[in-house]
Amino acid sequence: MSHMHTELGPPPKLADGGLRVIPLGGLGEIGRNMTVFEHAGKLLIVDCGVLFPEEQHPGVDLILPDFSAIRDRLKDVVGVVLTHGHEDHIGGVPYLLRERGNIPLVGSRLTLAFVDPKLREHRLRDVPRHVVGEGETLQLGPF
Repeated sequence: MSHMHTELGPPPKLADGGLRVIPLGGLGEIGRNMTVFEHAGKLLIVDCGVLFPEEQHPGVDLILPDFSAIRDRLKDVVGVVLTHGHEDHIGGVPYLLRERGNIPLVGSRLTLAFVDPKLREHRLRDVPRHVVGEGETLQLGPF
């Protein structure tokens, strides 16, 4: 996670068995929800949404989470869990998948149905998906 806040330097080494929570968006704003969990050398992403610009951003269509914080660790991502189908939680998914197209997407049938047209629009094919049913437990890497 070397690109998060260069003025702060890299985060400290994660203790064995530790869990690091890294919000990449959605704090202090309505939109751009994305949180990364780091454990045992792997990353799990929860949500990947967009923020819709306001008047002070003329000509800007969407504001994405800053992927630079995880760009050099994309090989360690075990999945993206999508909590629901609102744009502020799923709108950034195709942009993340342009960085690494085989990251598994996990969500309810309805949530993944909202993501499917976005994947087609961005010509992203063969993206692994796992529909999670009510009460189902799923293991993603060490998570």
